Amino acid sequence: MSERTAAARLAAAWLLGYPDDALMARLEDIADVVMDLPPETGRPLQAFLDHLSGTPLAEVQEHYVAVFDMKRKACPYLTYWTDGDTRNRGRAILRFKQAYLEAGFDLGSEELPDHMSVVLEFAAIGDTLTGEALLAEHQEAIHLLRDALARMESAYVHVLDAVVATLPRITPEIRERMAHIAASGPPVESVGLEPFGVSVTIDPIGARR
Repeated sequence: MSERTAAARLAAAWLLGYPDDALMARLEDIADVVMDLPPETGRPLQAFLDHLSGTPLAEVQEHYVAVFDMKRKACPYLTYWTDGDTRNRGRAILRFKQAYLEAGFDLGSEELPDHMSVVLEFAAIGDTLTGEALLAEHQEAIHLLRDALARMESAYVHVLDAVVATLPRITPEIRERMAHIAASGPPVESVGLEPFGVSVTIDPIGARR
């Protein structure tokens, strides 16, 4: 993976976090990184930065919660798209968690390990090879998230456009899988995931401070 790809993924990871004062303070540094990116990743990220600079913070925060709330169509937790709230999702989340632990990556406690921003950060500055594999394995979910944001006319679609530009070219098999997931929706089976060291009792991610 090139340094520019890693930089684009790290910038996207930061921008997909909750838009608080800490993120706003980091925007100048992010903008400096984005300036050096190739057009396929730099232009969409710059478009989102322009949106942030021209929108009141409270409005951005309100939009973030409305868009990425678990009850919405733009869930940022990758395993939710394929496994819903089922036992299979618990196993899938555990795989992410184990990959991070094996790489010595400090996940922290703010997000589940399958959150888009966490996976991107791991792929950028953690074990890049394992991160690349996780992104490739879940690219159907990433494309579905991107399409959902486009339908909602959310400015966050620019960030996902940049992420998609770093992924392998989508194949007919992946496109078929995306169509199947989009048509059927995530599996439904309300269970606790506590035995796997995680929980699906999640507040809207905009609530993180």
